[in-house]
Amino acid sequence: MNPTRRTVLLAGAGTAAALWSPRSASAAPGSPANSAAPLQPYASYWFPDSLPSGTPGDGITWRSLKQWRAADDPDLPFNTASVPLADRFTPTPANTTARAGQARIQALVSFGPTAGNPSQGSATADHYALTHWAYVDELVFWGGSSGEGLILAPNAPVVDAAHRHGVPVLGNVFLPPAAYGGQLRWTRDLVQKDAAGRHPLAGRLVAVAEAYGFDGWFVNAETGGGDAALGADMRSFLRELKSLASAKGQRVTWYDSMTVDGAVSWQGALNDRNQAFFEAADAMFVDFRWTADRLASSGERAEGLGRGRYELWAGVDVEANGWNTSENWDAIVPRDGAHTTSIGLYRPEWTRNHLPEDRRTPGDFHAADDRFWTGASLDPSRPDGGDSWRAPAVSVADRSTVTSLPFASSFNTGHGLRWYEEGVVTSDAAWNHLGLQDRMPARRWAVRTEGTRPTVGFDFADAWRGGSSVLVDGELDAPTVLDLYATRCPMGVNTVVELTHRTDAGAVTVELAVATEEAGEPGAAPPYLWLPVTAARTVKSVNGWQTATVPLTGLTGTRTGTRDGTPTGTRHGRRNDGRNRTGTLHAIGVRLTAARGPVRWRLGGLAVRDRAPETPGAPTALRVTAASGGDLRFAWNRPPGDLRHHILHRVLPDGTRRFLGGTCQRAWFAGGLRPEPGERAARFEVRAVGELYTTSAPATVTHSW
Repeated sequence: MNPTRRTVLLAGAGTAAALWSPRSASAAPGSPANSAAPLQPYASYWFPDSLPSGTPGDGITWRSLKQWRAADDPDLPFNTASVPLADRFTPTPANTTARAGQARIQALVSFGPTAGNPSQGSATADHYALTHWAYVDELVFWGGSSGEGLILAPNAPVVDAAHRHGVPVLGNVFLPPAAYGGQLRWTRDLVQKDAAGRHPLAGRLVAVAEAYGFDGWFVNAETGGGDAALGADMRSFLRELKSLASAKGQRVTWYDSMTVDGAVSWQGALNDRNQAFFEAADAMFVDFRWTADRLASSGERAEGLGRGRYELWAGVDVEANGWNTSENWDAIVPRDGAHTTSIGLYRPEWTRNHLPEDRRTPGDFHAADDRFWTGASLDPSRPDGGDSWRAPAVSVADRSTVTSLPFASSFNTGHGLRWYEEGVVTSDAAWNHLGLQDRMPARRWAVRTEGTRPTVGFDFADAWRGGSSVLVDGELDAPTVLDLYATRCPMGVNTVVELTHRTDAGAVTVELAVATEEAGEPGAAPPYLWLPVTAARTVKSVNGWQTATVPLTGLTGTRTGTRDGTPTGTRHGRRNDGRNRTGTLHAIGVRLTAARGPVRWRLGGLAVRDRAPETPGAPTALRVTAASGGDLRFAWNRPPGDLRHHILHRVLPDGTRRFLGGTCQRAWFAGGLRPEPGERAARFEVRAVGELYTTSAPATVTHSW
């Protein structure tokens, strides 16, 4: 690869993130510079075994993975993901160029620095809040440096958000070139053998992934100077790692760097020099120096080995130029033939990083991110054929995990300028925590209208719950349909949809769009029925937001109803005899018709359920496990049953509650707390939140100042 790309590939992660709760700066946990370890937990990172010589820099802790044990890890409760990896399906593609079952997308993303990356979010909305999971098949938690650590475990918020969307997350093993501080002894440390000929660090990597709840490892060995013996040891290590990982449901991806003779030589292809590593792994990232001929031969070679060509990720470096990157897309995902390989996107967080400091708002970020993943049209149902950037939505079919009830979303992207609960601000502090992200609409934004297309996007100026809502803004000079979710949810006589919305300007008629069949062909609109929200069974108003409960009574697996939304008993001449038939909900959206414009309309929440919401049990044994001034660590016991997350509040002396944070874990760090005037002890509460956002009774604890 060229020198520019070389530097880009080896660059460390971005600037340090602030903490969610304000506090004074201090070194990382376990730093030799401090006699008392501070309480802020961070994402974990290690060297394989031996540590560098000298002293670590401020905020850096040098650790040996070989010495790691889960039982001795005080930060494990903060770093362990809790959301299981969801199953997902592929609906009929949104356009005629996106293909199912061919190229997939791997994303190598740096969410924060190697050292000092908070375990559970931070007090800023300026964060890479990835939401286009529908196009991603594997996420690599990118990072590592010779001065901090070479092996990174993904932090829990990233894993929880990815798993909610069916995306596996890999930790990163990075052995850098000598020019960037790499030392060959670290490669030898990684592949060392014990007296029985086994590789102890292979087992340790699998144990870390199991304990932390992520899905395997990306192995990138770029330290040169090796020989054939080291190459053989690396192959042996990789085979053992894959064997142990497979037994735990984990996976291993190899980066095209070291060759079988132990040297580092980036091939840009699958060939004789790296085939043995590909065979020892589940997939391989093909270095950026590929050509059309090399990719074609690589795909053929993979299939000749009895493997799939889409197990090869063709590297596309977007860190420097994002959607302005010039690439030979037809070599990877040709428009007029089968895809050649899959795509490996290196550093798509460009969509955040390229923004000027004064424009790194959540709204600006999501506008850029939509442009990157969807293309210049900003509508995956109608790609811009003249766009030189081959956006993922143009070639790759989207996926969904909405397959069961109850299902709910408040369109919370995992960061915000404030925190809202039922339309009321309960914290005016900016925040990010991807673990709180809802399942996102995949096709952002598919808008169908014969009139002027309105602007559609996430908005952070107001929300029903969390930090964001969906804002539709425009003249709406013709009826406008907004696709929301592709689903495979069972539907019965008691199924209802709840829609929470608000009109800020103009006047608009809102209809629920539901489809009980799949779209007939790629690019076709779902066969929607229109159900008037104004005729809903229940409409209640809270803090200016209206929640309408729309029954799906009478709908089955066939299309029953008329285009004006009135249920009927016939379809193609057959009568519905009124029995309790069941079917499947395939898609859901809304149709807006303006009575007076221009219109500003917000969607704050959507829920589909077939029974009354259940209140989760309360957490128990809330306790402060460590305290240092205004820095507190909390822990509690999780109640039984399925939960969305937990939320924590501080109860102020006047009885009002202030939101402190939310997490999917059963531990939380709050920093920089101070007594209120005259307050001798502070009271804290934690509640469990169910799938339909019902909240439990609180568990409480009091902390004396």
